[in-house]
Amino acid sequence: MDEQKFWELIEVARGRVADPYDSEAVAREATSLLADRPVEEIVAAERVLWDLMAESYTGPLWAAAHTANGGCSDDGFDYFCGWLIAQGREVFERSVADPDTLAELPVVHASATEGLDLECEDMLGIAWNAHVTATGEQLPAGPSAVRYPRLDPTWAFDFDDSGEIARRLPRLAALHL
Repeated sequence: MDEQKFWELIEVARGRVADPYDSEAVAREATSLLADRPVEEIVAAERVLWDLMAESYTGPLWAAAHTANGGCSDDGFDYFCGWLIAQGREVFERSVADPDTLAELPVVHASATEGLDLECEDMLGIAWNAHVTATGEQLPAGPSAVRYPRLDPTWAFDFDDSGEIARRLPRLAALHL
């Protein structure tokens, strides 16, 4: 499974759930769809998933997650990125390129008014869970370490600094601060 096929799987999963913004439902459906694939594809999907996690590891996106969720630990950022992957390729790529575009999403507006966190830990386990479902066994050991890039030092500021967040992510700040 390559990145294109991975994103196709996510889009099919989004299309099969009642609410495509329900990231937990998307993760469950993606797991189910993936479990029906050949084992080699399940294993390859794990690598694609973690490559996307590394791609989304940016200071601006972390600041956006912190702003939208009212704080964001290391694990919280991973869960936010899982949520972002569940939103589909277009949203993922646009948000990685410009995190302030998240303010355009209805689900982000709803999170601001309802105080809901944008996170999906279950998305991080879709290949693992699909492999267990398909084979009864854990994913085979392999090179699973994520090589996160260095964060941009120009984003190394206190994300609780609402003035700086408002300057850098004005649309998200308007919704969440």
